[in-house]
Amino acid sequence: MGKRGTAITAICLLICMGGMAHPARAQAQNESTALLVQQYQAYQDAFESIQSLEDAQEAGYDIIEEQRFPVVLETFGQDEVELVPLMHREYNRLAILIADSAGNVLFKTNQLETNYKYPGQLEQPTKSLESVSFQELDHDGLTDIVLITTCENDTGDYAGKSYRVGDVLFQRDGDFYRDWRISDKINRFSMNKSADFIASYVGEGHSTEILYTATTLKELTDHGFQVVQEHSYRIDFEKQGRLLVAPGFISMADYDVFMIYLVNGQGDIVWSFQPMEDYDNLYALKGMVCLDVDGDGMKDVVVLARYSYAGPDAELLIDTKCDIYYQRTDGFEAEKNFDDIYQCGSEDTMEELVEIIREYWGWPKEE
Repeated sequence: MGKRGTAITAICLLICMGGMAHPARAQAQNESTALLVQQYQAYQDAFESIQSLEDAQEAGYDIIEEQRFPVVLETFGQDEVELVPLMHREYNRLAILIADSAGNVLFKTNQLETNYKYPGQLEQPTKSLESVSFQELDHDGLTDIVLITTCENDTGDYAGKSYRVGDVLFQRDGDFYRDWRISDKINRFSMNKSADFIASYVGEGHSTEILYTATTLKELTDHGFQVVQEHSYRIDFEKQGRLLVAPGFISMADYDVFMIYLVNGQGDIVWSFQPMEDYDNLYALKGMVCLDVDGDGMKDVVVLARYSYAGPDAELLIDTKCDIYYQRTDGFEAEKNFDDIYQCGSEDTMEELVEIIREYWGWPKEE
């Protein structure tokens, strides 16, 4: 958000507060808004003051040393320049500098997707810059910059859970720019798993968007969705009717992105599940059953799968995960607490897990 965006936000807040009945409360809100605008202006002025790498610390930033790289960027000639990322010490906001060999700043920006995860708030949840990649993505012959940050919210439903935010800075004559529409899709449709994943979308036009927007199974398969046939079958759900259970994946940049759909007799998608969540890749689907596990007489959906992801040193790590979706009158409800009670391992089987889940719900243990 630029200076104009901040001013508009402040004006909107003031308009809303104008309707408040209590003068003291309105005054307190006005003062709080004025302070926020003042703080943002001070932050932006400090950023604008950075003319060399030596200015970063005084402006409130620390250089992210492990992610600074020499690179040839055509718009600055044939000599190497340096990409230098900065993190604001107080507000956890990322900035990117391009500096010459003497440390003079040739380009800088703090207009990055990761800086807007808490709208209208200076402090952001960015924890680290996970990766930087230099690739030519928009077919203009100029090297672009791919960024992936790691964020972690302090509050809300996903508090304490890390997630990635991807972004692309496109090079043009003497400058870089970002397309917020591209950044939005990268992150809204979980295409931020790696630089190669982002490049597959931006540079080659592949996308997982259809996984979230399709209304029929045919739309999915027409766009490359592969149904896992050995776990696909029709079943009668007490409140939902007879449906086809269709687990499957779209392959993109060496990743398999996994989803499960329930499809009616006309081929329309009536429900979907995303057990993969923020993992990088479906490593193996070990099993899936549709039966009553919570004792209410209605079939639920239980999924056991293994997912892979990159560790802190880019090593391949694999987790085994069980997801439970309880059938309700108006759809399905995901189990949120089972992981706190039982941690799945690579040797777990579906039969064993069903017994554990039923015991969790108070079913008598079978002899």
